[in-house]
Amino acid sequence: MSGQTKVALITGANKGIGLETARQLGKLGVTILLGARDLAKGEQAAEVLRGIGVDARALKLDMLHRPDYAAVATSIAKDFAKLDVLINNAAINLDGGAGHETSTVPAKALRDTFDTNFFAVVELTHALLPLLRKSAAGRIVNVSSSQGSLTLLAPIGSPIYATKTFAYDASKTALNSFTLHLAHELQGTRIKVNAIHPGWVRTDMGGPNAPLALAEGAETSVRLATIGEDGPTGGYFYMDEALPW
Repeated sequence: MSGQTKVALITGANKGIGLETARQLGKLGVTILLGARDLAKGEQAAEVLRGIGVDARALKLDMLHRPDYAAVATSIAKDFAKLDVLINNAAINLDGGAGHETSTVPAKALRDTFDTNFFAVVELTHALLPLLRKSAAGRIVNVSSSQGSLTLLAPIGSPIYATKTFAYDASKTALNSFTLHLAHELQGTRIKVNAIHPGWVRTDMGGPNAPLALAEGAETSVRLATIGEDGPTGGYFYMDEALPW
């Protein structure tokens, strides 16, 4: 494969926003690696993308199975020798639909949410940084949420003031912190690190009443994954708007 071809790994990419992000990036000529917990479902998604002309392949990547991280890194190193884009898209929300209040959310729900939404992202990113450093323009996009913004979540009258899902919100706040810290460490390198809010999107997590279609939900990730050398790093965005931490 030509060294000029960009390679992107997207976690949780066999459906929803992850799959749509893969479709949009793939149509731009990026080779897509679909990270999927269920490899069979990942292969099905990759086949659909190949059917519309996208160079796509599936990789088994269970965010809670740490040995998968090394296996994925080894596979990418063998086939491509570098990674240009990492989109940390996979996430869960265990307390939103369960009716948990902050005072009653089970400790297990907190731990499980952080394991997927924060710790797994940090560890996978660590495992893939050597490959991202080999890219001429590495890009890391952490899919966060407006609910990770304390500034937006706190004020009475805020559009999301009434939406308090403690485990999910706190995990995304932690993810935002990781974004800031990693971007600071990587200043002066060719890697840019940003967090994004995809919007309220019609997915399994967002529900049928969400106002945004999948294409709109993927737009911010695609934009930050393809920014040029003069683009931002250490930022938090929705579409073209910078969000407050």
